Amino acid sequence: MRALDGVSLELRAGEIFGLIGPNGAGKTTLIKAVLGLIEPDEGQVRVCGEPGGSVAARSRLGYMPEVAYYYELLRAGEFLRLCGRLCGMRGRRLEERINGLLGQVGLAAHRRMLIKHYSKGMRQKLGLAQAMLHGPELLLLDEPTSGLDPLARRDVRRLMLALRAEGRTVLFSSHELSEVEMVCDRVAVINGGRVVVSGTMEEILRPYRSYRARVRTAEAERLQAACGPACAEAVREAGLAEAMDSYVLVARTIEELPRLLERCLAAGATLEDVDHGYESLERLYAEIVEGE
Repeated sequence: MRALDGVSLELRAGEIFGLIGPNGAGKTTLIKAVLGLIEPDEGQVRVCGEPGGSVAARSRLGYMPEVAYYYELLRAGEFLRLCGRLCGMRGRRLEERINGLLGQVGLAAHRRMLIKHYSKGMRQKLGLAQAMLHGPELLLLDEPTSGLDPLARRDVRRLMLALRAEGRTVLFSSHELSEVEMVCDRVAVINGGRVVVSGTMEEILRPYRSYRARVRTAEAERLQAACGPACAEAVREAGLAEAMDSYVLVARTIEELPRLLERCLAAGATLEDVDHGYESLERLYAEIVEGE
């Protein structure tokens, strides 16, 4: 069985790209291939034009693993100083960068605390600071919001948006579909080592979007005849015993909606409400993964 099978992705400068899929889909394997930690049997990886795994490529990317291990008896500044020296950073430049990053990720007030006393959210922020330390053009974040409370997730999301505003590219894998919807410019769903679908949020959600109208009528058969299954489907709302003449009509495109409403009104129905019926990434994800 192949861990990755014909995966082809191109990231653009200054975008946030989300990689989603179930456990074992190949997300972390793909990130490791970009890092050069594993070498593909076929094809190639290039980072900012440099061969994947080369010193030149690694100097242009930053990495935050899903589970990071730290020297527990170090403080944040000491840990970042060690990482900076490994990247060839020294002196005033390194110290200024450390001070700036601790403020940016919200750890300045905790810089004297030993890392062993850090919460999960604080450790994630430290991992982000480490990944950002040498000013990479591409950041690879593996499950950056995993296990975080809502406020910590918001902070991580703000940091990713700030990186994009600086013109940097962020690739992150996640199970938090709401996070992906809020910050990503483009998304790829990966399953069984293959990219099942990729594109902008608008492009991949369009087939799963619908437009709904709530109507009332005492002539159900006439309404259903007017709708026509090719245009929309009429479904009596569940749980409305006091309004058994209430129906939800579903149009699959915005162009179908006015024609559908015209037919409904001509059939004697009364319009109550219209909703764009936005479909979430969760439904797309479920249908793709369960259908594979």
